Amino acid sequence: MLEVGKKAPSFTLLDINGKKVSLKDFLGSKVILYFYPKDMTSGCTKEACDFRDNFPNFSKLKVQVIGISPDSVESHKKFTEKYNLPFILLSDDKKEVVQKYGVWKEKSLYGKKYMGVERTTFIIDENGKIIHIFPKVKVNGHVEEILKVLKSN
Repeated sequence: MLEVGKKAPSFTLLDINGKKVSLKDFLGSKVILYFYPKDMTSGCTKEACDFRDNFPNFSKLKVQVIGISPDSVESHKKFTEKYNLPFILLSDDKKEVVQKYGVWKEKSLYGKKYMGVERTTFIIDENGKIIHIFPKVKVNGHVEEILKVLKSN
């Protein structure tokens, strides 16, 4: 399991335009790296829209917002366009990054067990170190919690 103070695992994934994006591209900036289960679902849409609505606050703090899920580039593109998301969404369709970050977990729905993304957010500093982890995120109030942590760092 990843810990605060450790270096964030590196990765390169595709954005909504099929362009490669690497974590190292953001050295020198703080990064909010949020993992979510699925585009266009109620909780994930609310979370993305909360990030969108608070995007000016993140910009003021010079913080990059990056969302990652196992959905395809095409799914992310539709999600971004439908909700006017101003931040980066990356496709982890091979599920390599969700595994590296320890957020690919066994989940349970109506008694059925399955593998999926446990909603988790990492704040990464300008040097690529993890400075905060929000495990098992509850969507309501999450973005406000992140802003509080950023303002205290």
